[in-house]
Amino acid sequence: MAVLLSPRPAVVAAARRAGARTVVVAPGPPVPSDREGAERRVPADWRDHGRLVTAVGRLDAVRRGRARVFGFDPAAALAAARANEALGLPGTPAAAVAALMDKAALRARSNALHAVRPVSFVRCGRAALIPFLAALIGFPCVVKPRSGVLGEGVRLLAGPAGAEAAVRDYPEVTDLLVEEYLEGPELAVEALSREGRHRVLGWTRRIPGPGAAAVTATGHELPVALPAEAAASVRALVRGVLDLAGHRDGPSHTELVLTPYGPRLIEAHAHPGAEELVSLLRLAHGTDVLALGVAAGLGLPEPAHHPRAAYAGLRYVDFPPGTRLARTRPALAAARAVPGVFRVGLQVPPGATVLGPPTGSLHHAHVLATAPTAGSLARALDRSAALLGGRPGPLTPDSRGIHVPPPPWGHGPHSA
Repeated sequence: MAVLLSPRPAVVAAARRAGARTVVVAPGPPVPSDREGAERRVPADWRDHGRLVTAVGRLDAVRRGRARVFGFDPAAALAAARANEALGLPGTPAAAVAALMDKAALRARSNALHAVRPVSFVRCGRAALIPFLAALIGFPCVVKPRSGVLGEGVRLLAGPAGAEAAVRDYPEVTDLLVEEYLEGPELAVEALSREGRHRVLGWTRRIPGPGAAAVTATGHELPVALPAEAAASVRALVRGVLDLAGHRDGPSHTELVLTPYGPRLIEAHAHPGAEELVSLLRLAHGTDVLALGVAAGLGLPEPAHHPRAAYAGLRYVDFPPGTRLARTRPALAAARAVPGVFRVGLQVPPGATVLGPPTGSLHHAHVLATAPTAGSLARALDRSAALLGGRPGPLTPDSRGIHVPPPPWGHGPHSA
């Protein structure tokens, strides 16, 4: 039995594809995932560890050890790991989930994987020290919370003026990392672990925002073809990071940059990537990340794989602050009707006014599409995003291959 903590509808649907019985644990009134047909709903605030263990511990499948608690977002992943430990159920250790959430410790550990050119970083406990520490690391550099999620609080500092301005963005006493900016193509990698063996399921390419050094993305795309050496180094880095954190079971999401010195870690998590990202892998390759994660966690046979070979892309769409989203339904219907569009999501309530710009990885809207060629994919995304009326970012249709910068010494493999 899959015990799901406030799951998105896609997670409940994936559990059903995996052949699992499902129980939804969520506080308050019914949640959107209920419409996907979970067999049972347990009203409980799973953020309270004691309440979660008490509520789930009453389930017959849990008492017989034939269940597992799943959390597919940062907070739920840690709560699920703690509950599984308390109830004697299988799953990755809570300490491993916490280790992946601690960006400072993870950076220090992952640097041990690089014999050449580890990533420069330093912890910062007071906002007033940002200018000094940024100058120490060198510009451009990145400031981010030690335990932040979804890109919240991440700042790119291009020079001393930006570092001085960043002081006002954080509390006086804080817990930050200041680290060097990693230059190169960025990948989001999905993996699945079973008893300490890590299987890379696939990756998407992040499309950066405008500017030579951007921390925001305008979308993701795939397929992504890498040279054999680079692909092997990506897999080695992901497996090494998960081993160092003690992650043994379940899905994971790792973000990294292909630098001239080889792949370098940005961050990693003990849960799948955002629903939109894992949907790309299913659209392009037929890889059902969510169903595979549930099946592996419960010891069920893998869901049937239906291979595909298509282009798939995700485009973020954002609206200027002050925009009132009038006539939303016709715009959504038109955007969804574009051939090749799989899904259009709107995060701002219809009729509401956009109060501010997007923050971190949270955007106002998105478009998912698939097509037989890179060019037709770009046209579908462009058309659908334009019909929404926002400001989409460019998506370059070049995902068949990534140019990996050569090492600065001119030859040799990417170290990992």
